[in-house]
Amino acid sequence: MSPVRIGVVVALLTAGAVFGPSIGLSPAWITVLVMTTLVGVSVDAAFWDGRGGHLLAEALPGGRERLRRIALHEAGHRLVATHEGLSPGPTQVGTLACLRAGRQACGSTELPLPESAKLSLEDLRRWSRVLLAGMAAEVVVHGESEGGADDRRLLGRLWGLSGQTAATAQLEQRRARREVEQWLRQKRSDLDDECATLLAEAPSLRRLSVPSPADVA
Repeated sequence: MSPVRIGVVVALLTAGAVFGPSIGLSPAWITVLVMTTLVGVSVDAAFWDGRGGHLLAEALPGGRERLRRIALHEAGHRLVATHEGLSPGPTQVGTLACLRAGRQACGSTELPLPESAKLSLEDLRRWSRVLLAGMAAEVVVHGESEGGADDRRLLGRLWGLSGQTAATAQLEQRRARREVEQWLRQKRSDLDDECATLLAEAPSLRRLSVPSPADVA
């Protein structure tokens, strides 16, 4: 669990302990609530890598905006991948969709595997644009990116296997990021449409009636 989430949990529990008695909440119930919450957080972190918290966050008020941002990130990947001649596969938006697909993530877009682990410079540039597109889409709409850690790690591995120098990798990735951001700004309408389509298909605990791709098949 991230430090931010831990801080929020501690703040809520502290507020309950301080103000609970003043509103008639029994200290015994406060103790039970604190212990239950701590156990739940520990189990979630140990066995589900924090996914239970993600599921809950996506189901609570405000969860729709969380899913919208994930959809925007994945829409960026899909648009740029298609533009680069890489046919994207299924996309999962949200923790529930990823769990159904057997993925430990909050959002995912399947892409065709590279033909070789050691890519040419031109292919590295192409994959840089595709993998950085999710973060670029967030920057275009929100001015900053929150997701993309897995994308950066994968891109780092691709460049590491290529034999190119670290300076070249950094230079090319910065250039790819600028190019993708500029292209997505020009395609803002397409980006918004793709985001809306993905969001409409995203399941959550509040929308279990939305079928998964496996259910449809």
